[in-house]
Amino acid sequence: MAASLTPAEILNSSDERRVGATPLVTLTLRIRRFNPQVSEEPWWDEFTIQVDPYERLVEALHQVKWHHDGTLTFRRSCAHGICGSDAMVINGRNALACKILVKDVAPKVTIEPIRGLAVLKDLIVDMEPFFDGYRAVLPYLVNDEETERERVQTPQERERYDDTTKCILCAACTTSCPIFWSDETYIGPAAIVNAHRFIFDSRDRAPRERLGILSEKTGVFRCRTTFNCTDACPRGIEVTKAIQEVKRAVLFDRP
Repeated sequence: MAASLTPAEILNSSDERRVGATPLVTLTLRIRRFNPQVSEEPWWDEFTIQVDPYERLVEALHQVKWHHDGTLTFRRSCAHGICGSDAMVINGRNALACKILVKDVAPKVTIEPIRGLAVLKDLIVDMEPFFDGYRAVLPYLVNDEETERERVQTPQERERYDDTTKCILCAACTTSCPIFWSDETYIGPAAIVNAHRFIFDSRDRAPRERLGILSEKTGVFRCRTTFNCTDACPRGIEVTKAIQEVKRAVLFDRP
């Protein structure tokens, strides 16, 4: 009989053929919605679905979008915690939806867009102010010296900035910062982390330029050391520590 099924019928019946799979659980998703073509004000929607407890929350959102409300809008890409696309406020805390297991938020989860950036639609925010801060710190290696060999480093030199190479630009740290919420000119934790990655790179020749940028009133000294950024980082970067190291570099290393 199975041979007579069309590919579409086989796919649609896949949830009924869960041989040896974990029993499904009930999950209610309470999602903050916004669509400027529908209303000037945001509203809340709730969807109750059956889902594998070991699925990631992003898959629960897919189920809502594909089977309940196709207008639900959110960013996602790799679904493996690498691209940083699906940063959201999940139960009041910034996180990547692809790293949260359903079992850890069931039976009910509240999902909102990240804060401090203008909401374009549903869970999608305008990331341009975030990337403006990132671009401002010269987030690339600067070295115009001619060389006929690779620019080598010792393991210790590489370790100096290893932690801040892990940033995936998800904006979870920056949009968890209360200073960023209230001051749109603040460059933000993610930009400082990416500046740190090059300031302490022994091959780079522009640390003073970056320290000059970060010494401005929109730079590192706007940080109030609340540790929200460190707590929010899905990659485990010690963001607050990196910010403090850049502060010290501005105070003591800049001529």
